[in-house]
This record gives sequence, C-alpha cells and structure tokens, in this order.
Amino acid sequence: MAIQVVRFRAGESFAWGVHDHGLVCALEGGWSTTGEFLTKGGVEAAYGASEFGIPISDLTLLSPVTRDADYICQGLNYASHLREIGRDPKDAVHNIIFHKASSCICGPKDDIIRPKHVRALDYEIELGLIVSGQITGPASATDDNLHEFLGGVVITNDISAREVQVSHEQFNKAKSYRTFGPTGPFLVLLSPEEWRRIGELELLLTVDGQERQRGEASDMIHKPGPTLSELSQIRDLKPGDMIATGTPGGVALKVPGKLAMLIGSLMSPAKRSEIIAARAQEDPDYLRPGNVITCTIKTPDGRIDLGELTNTVVNSPG
Repeated sequence: MAIQVVRFRAGESFAWGVHDHGLVCALEGGWSTTGEFLTKGGVEAAYGASEFGIPISDLTLLSPVTRDADYICQGLNYASHLREIGRDPKDAVHNIIFHKASSCICGPKDDIIRPKHVRALDYEIELGLIVSGQITGPASATDDNLHEFLGGVVITNDISAREVQVSHEQFNKAKSYRTFGPTGPFLVLLSPEEWRRIGELELLLTVDGQERQRGEASDMIHKPGPTLSELSQIRDLKPGDMIATGTPGGVALKVPGKLAMLIGSLMSPAKRSEIIAARAQEDPDYLRPGNVITCTIKTPDGRIDLGELTNTVVNSPG
C-alpha cells in the first residue's frame, strides 16, 4: 500500500509524519534529511504509523525532499512535449540530463517568486523519483527492481525563466532561481508491485483552474529503469537525490513556424531572448503574479496519489 509521508514545521524545527484521509500521525525520529529518513528507520516507522490525530490542515507542510539532495532533471522526455515543439519522438535517441540547484526547492504551498527581470515565466509538472540507496557504480535497473534503487515518488514543478534559458543558452540558470522547484506535498512510498504501476500515473497541471498540462507517465521516452542504469554508468547517486523525469505537452513556451525558426537562428541569443520576453507580455499562458498553479499526480483508481501541489506566483519584493 502506498504511504503518504509528510515533512512539516514543528516550532523552530521540523518533523516527519504519515498522512491518511486528512489526518497525520507524527513519527518519532530526528531525521534531518530525506536521505536519513530513507536509510535510518524512517520507512519502517512510516509503515508502522497508527495514531492519526493531527489535521493536516493545521500543519505548515515543507518539501519532503531536502535541499542537500541533487535535483537531477530529464529534458524533452515526453513524446507529447516533443511533438508540441515540432520534433519527432522517434528521433529522441539520447537522454537529456541537466541539473537545477537544489536551493530552488520550496514547499507545497510556498509562493513562487518571479524575479524582476523575468517575464516569460513557465511551468512544468514532473514526476520526481527519490533515490533510496548509495549508487557508486554501474547498476542494472528494471521495472521489476526499481524498489531496490528508489524510495518513493513526489510531485515537483520545474519553473523556468524562458528568456534567461534562451539568452544564456542553458537550462541551469533559467531553472535554478530560489522557489523555482516547489515539491510535495507527499513523499509517497511504494511497494515493489506499485513501482510497476508508474506508467499509469496521470499528471495534471492547472493555472487558476484552467487545464494546461495533462499526460500519462507511460508517455516517457526514457523510462525510470533505463535512466537509472544510464546515470549509474556516469555518476554517483545518494539517498534523497531527486530525478525529475520530464514534463508532458502544454507548457507556455511556443515554438515558432519553420520560417520564423530560420530567421531566429540568425539572431543572437540576446535578441531571441528579447523577442520571447516581449511576446510573453501579451501571451496569457505565461505565469503572472496572482496566478495559482495546481499540480496533481495519481493513478486513475486513486490507489497511488501524490497529493496536490498548489503555489501562487508573486513578484520579487526586491
């Protein structure tokens, strides 16, 4: 049975708990990080939770993924997203990997702060996979043994400053501003059988109640098992690290026609960025202060439910 784990503020510190039908059972354990929770008794404590008496509405929820984790991302990993930018999924041979700074991680109800210079602010709902053990060499991950490498799943929203992405010709800066990685509300622990149902998960993102993104995890081009195996050939992974697995179609960024793309290729990155920012002023799909973004990921039968991630966009106060 999928277990919904929460991390919440408790006075000047924080605590962990298990959620069930609106109530939380606080767990006794001083786990300071997600990695510690997964490796030092937190999982066992979660499965033994029994006294559910705290209304979740009374708690200030924090991200269940702590900022010591690496925030690893897959780019262009959903066929629907590739098609909307004019590319054939059959040509997606290579797994695109990049990083967001983990300092961008914020809580499931925290505000997303739009920097003063950003106008083309975009959203990307993503399924996050949380590593449960130390991986220091090549591993062979499959649908049948994902539970040996992964501890749980979360919702994360890969917020992006598109004009920065274009002008700097990289993902990291555009996606790493503080608050650009809202995550939660639950770290959902799965049984070996439930890990085999990952492809059934349905992702939905709305802005002010209007549907923007909807897709199924089965639409991923590079699945979790092969991705873990590939990453293990390249780099170490530690307990608590998060792999954000890409986003389905429906983002605000629009791809111009072939002629416009040809003309754009002759422009400098700065000029292309200027055009994107100018168009964003008129395009209602880009995020603006006051917009409320809501993300959900769950199976159709509700047996695996990652909860609801809800964040409001605000302007930077500085």
